[in-house]
Amino acid sequence: MDLENYRLYIFIGLVAVLGLAEFALPIYKNRQHTLWRWTTNFGLSFFSTAIVRFMFPFAAAGFAQYIASEGIGLFNWLHFQDYFALIAAVLLLDMAIYWQHVLAHKWPLLWRLHKVHHSDQQMDVSTAVRFHPFEIMFSMLFKFAVIAALGAPPMAVILFELILSSGALFNHSNIRIPKTLDRLLQYIIVTPNMHRIHHSDKRIETDSNYGFSISLWDRIFASYTANFDADKDITIGLKESADQPTYNFLWNLKFPFKKK
Repeated sequence: MDLENYRLYIFIGLVAVLGLAEFALPIYKNRQHTLWRWTTNFGLSFFSTAIVRFMFPFAAAGFAQYIASEGIGLFNWLHFQDYFALIAAVLLLDMAIYWQHVLAHKWPLLWRLHKVHHSDQQMDVSTAVRFHPFEIMFSMLFKFAVIAALGAPPMAVILFELILSSGALFNHSNIRIPKTLDRLLQYIIVTPNMHRIHHSDKRIETDSNYGFSISLWDRIFASYTANFDADKDITIGLKESADQPTYNFLWNLKFPFKKK
């Protein structure tokens, strides 16, 4: 069994565990259209994955293997030690995804795609995989460019993608965490309460807390907004799609191309 399969099994296991935890310790209790939302959100993920597999000859780890075999990228040119390259590549890839996320909010063309993610009117573990296929394609190209520039080791890419997907599932989950514990965790990782601010329908709050896994980048680049209170009233979603069938699969595919 290769590491990519392990990553898939960990992903499925986390979805199951976090999904069960959401029923035991929810922040939002009055959820609607749950079955439709989960079908749509995971349907978007499966559809995007199929397109990416068809469009690209490599997954990210496979591309990193090709880069390593050709000796391309900064770490390969400077002959960094394996352990240093591993740690540095994971951190730099995570920072790059932070800036990709910022760009998705600041560049109008990318925002049209990224707002599919923010149009979800509720937030739970399924929201973590709710992205338009075109945004996933852009994200893959962006990731390839960063991997090539760094010469990121294949193991670092696999580890980074595992951290990224696990972190996204956790911080989108509808799980109530005690305030004191949440305050401590936010010094290291992005928690559901921290990321809930990012999904607010208030744009000033949406344009903060861009991190997906570690909270370091939001603190360094002054985009951090604190929230440790699970009872704080935050309306999830976008004002422009508040009265729309955001739980509909076809609606999500067409949303970026609709006139305001």
